[in-house]
Amino acid sequence: MTTGRLSGGQLTVLILALMATGMGQSLVFAILAPLGREVALAELQITSIIAISALIFALASPHWGRLSDRVGRKPIIITGLLGYTVGTLVFTSVFSLGLAGVLGGTLLYAVALLARCGQSVVMSATNPATTAYAADNSGPEYRTRTMARLGTANSMGTILGPAVSGALATFGLLAPLYFAAALAASAALLVWRQLPKTPRRERVPRHLRIRLRFTDRRGRHLLATAVGLFVGFSGIQQTLGFTLQDKLALNGIQTAQMTGAALMVSALFTFLVQITVMQRVKLEPGQFIRLGLLAMLCGAAILASADHFPLLALGMAFLGTGLGLTMPSVSAGASLAVSAEEQGSVAGLVAACPAIGFVAGPLCAGALYQIHPTLAPLFSASVFFVVLMLLVQRERRGSAVN
Repeated sequence: MTTGRLSGGQLTVLILALMATGMGQSLVFAILAPLGREVALAELQITSIIAISALIFALASPHWGRLSDRVGRKPIIITGLLGYTVGTLVFTSVFSLGLAGVLGGTLLYAVALLARCGQSVVMSATNPATTAYAADNSGPEYRTRTMARLGTANSMGTILGPAVSGALATFGLLAPLYFAAALAASAALLVWRQLPKTPRRERVPRHLRIRLRFTDRRGRHLLATAVGLFVGFSGIQQTLGFTLQDKLALNGIQTAQMTGAALMVSALFTFLVQITVMQRVKLEPGQFIRLGLLAMLCGAAILASADHFPLLALGMAFLGTGLGLTMPSVSAGASLAVSAEEQGSVAGLVAACPAIGFVAGPLCAGALYQIHPTLAPLFSASVFFVVLMLLVQRERRGSAVN
């Protein structure tokens, strides 16, 4: 593996590429609920569009990661960004037809779901190829810090997305989606013009291609950790609006505003941790992961008992801190566990983990919330606790063997 580090220019281009898709995703999450109701889609139909497309994303990511091992990182990054652009335009056009009354009912839902799933297949290329590019060009001693810097892209996207969505929504509910498409297209152009190509020596011949699986012993505990923490986090995120509205007696507009504010608090703390702690504190990835899970466990416990916004925001701050510590460490740990020829494959598996979590978490937490509101954050706390205990037990077994 390389012993160097990414240049400032390379890192900036990669961050902007990830930020474009992260911001676009947060725009979609912010606008889809009111947009879906405008075209008379049921709540379950609206949420299922996100859940099913997340599953498709999870299935496609590993394939794109392996393909980047064969053809290089840059072409796959550009493919993902262009796929996001075209997919967003198609998805927006479907809802435009719905608003115009051309499409409606089950047909509108089916076409919108098909468009979103098609977009997910292609846009899932960007994340694993970007992560693998960073791994190709950073030595082991810089790997965790590099992944943390890449993680700031999603954090900044999540922070800026709701604000941009609110401003652009004054021009119509579809305006934020058109902006997301333009942003991804601009990022693709930037990558094409400014990012150096993957050196030919990093491309893997057909007879040496390696097909990593989630069950690979070298990284399965890290992948399981990533899935678990996103099952817990997504369960809280997708029931947060219900929690705020019910506990604070808010109307619809107030709920949207307060939910956006709470998510921005979480993203802000993720960003701050990634640019401070992850850059200055020298710990092993496993140590960062355990600290992050402990922070997320505390956040879920606070949310379970919170009955006013400052305490809810504190809980979200702990969750954001935990995400900032864990996900860059999972990426770095998985990258360091495999060979140079497997970087794209392992990056694809890591990129699939959040999507898997977003399939299971909201369904479980939503069902429990209908029984009692407190059960949703307690479910997430239980997931964080189980994952943390499994990691501690694994470390003790490893110490006993040594």
